[in-house]
Amino acid sequence: MRAIVLNEFHATPTVEEIEVPEPGEGEVRVRVRAAAVNGFDLGEVHGFFTGYFEHRFPLVLGKDFAGTVDAVGPGVDGYAAGDRVFGVVTKDFLGDGSFAEYVTVPTSVGVAPLPDGVDFVHGAALGLAGAAAIACIDAAEPGPGRTVLVTGATGGVGNQVVQLASQAGAHVIATGSSEPEQQLVRRLGAAEVVAYDQDVAAAVRTAHPEGVDVAIHLAGDAAALVPTLREGGTLVSTLVFSTEGFPEVPDVFVPIAANPTPELLGRLAANQSGGLTSVTIQRAYSLTDTPTALADFAAGTLGKLVVDLDGDGVPDGP
Repeated sequence: MRAIVLNEFHATPTVEEIEVPEPGEGEVRVRVRAAAVNGFDLGEVHGFFTGYFEHRFPLVLGKDFAGTVDAVGPGVDGYAAGDRVFGVVTKDFLGDGSFAEYVTVPTSVGVAPLPDGVDFVHGAALGLAGAAAIACIDAAEPGPGRTVLVTGATGGVGNQVVQLASQAGAHVIATGSSEPEQQLVRRLGAAEVVAYDQDVAAAVRTAHPEGVDVAIHLAGDAAALVPTLREGGTLVSTLVFSTEGFPEVPDVFVPIAANPTPELLGRLAANQSGGLTSVTIQRAYSLTDTPTALADFAAGTLGKLVVDLDGDGVPDGP
């Protein structure tokens, strides 16, 4: 099968022919139809997770996937060949990725049925970003009378957070500098937009002298958001796991590590198929163009970038 392979840290990923994996105990093999790009993929390339995960080279990149079950391993109940599925490759090592024609995944975590009303391109964009977004929302507890600041609002996680927080009744302040970015986050439900290339804390405090209830940190400097918080306010972050060294410490700090359980993935699928949330796809790429997709992701996105192995793609633009 063809796969996007990393042979050493900091190298350029390449398209290579490798063996099709066999599903082990409790695993299914998925014929990947689409796979989304995440910051985690860039972290793998640059060795950011050394010491946290075992890395098995040659390492196939990719976390998010959508496709059909191709084979079922021993001890698997509830899945059969041909089932439409999506999720996040979740194993205790890095190396079996979704930027490939086939991937094996455990059924205990990281995979769930994909509703018929959700296509593979959009299904592939749901898992990792959506799991992180729901964890952020659960920590933030948005609702009427609550003010929530979201930095990194134009990315995949931010898109979901803005929608869910605004639908819960919160007053959402989102970051976005260009006109397309501002239009996107307002369409998703942001009541206010602050330019991230300016002093975000100063702008927020000018508009809200009492401070915000929650700051959800998905991009930029987490410490710079602490001054935006009211007394008793909460800082939620997907990027930092400690406030050690911060000039000012928030009253409440919640680090987020996404856990794509089947139940949580089911919530994401129901939200998408029921129209509660939507996924913005900026661009779809062929498998061979995955290195370009990774470079484009590093430059910033308006939504999700997806590798479409079927080649059908979706129109460019949010």
